Amino acid sequence: MATKQKAAPVQLHVKTGDNVLVIAGDEKGKRGVIKSVNRSTQRVIVEGLNLVTKHNKPSAKNPQGGITKIESPIHVSNVKKVDSATA
Repeated sequence: MATKQKAAPVQLHVKTGDNVLVIAGDEKGKRGVIKSVNRSTQRVIVEGLNLVTKHNKPSAKNPQGGITKIESPIHVSNVKKVDSATA
């Protein structure tokens, strides 16, 4: 059985800490700051945007369990770098 080859990391137009505008998807028109960049999958995590609900099972670390909201990655083609002076 053939194994899947990992894509080589590519150069992206944004980096961690950049101010970006989301140009496509559910969060279209919103602005935020990039928290992290994954070059191999070409995805970025924008602070406070694209929140998804995660259900946590009770454990020794978290005996209460519960529901938390975390940021989900957005494809880099759906964000546009904006100048912080105009933001």
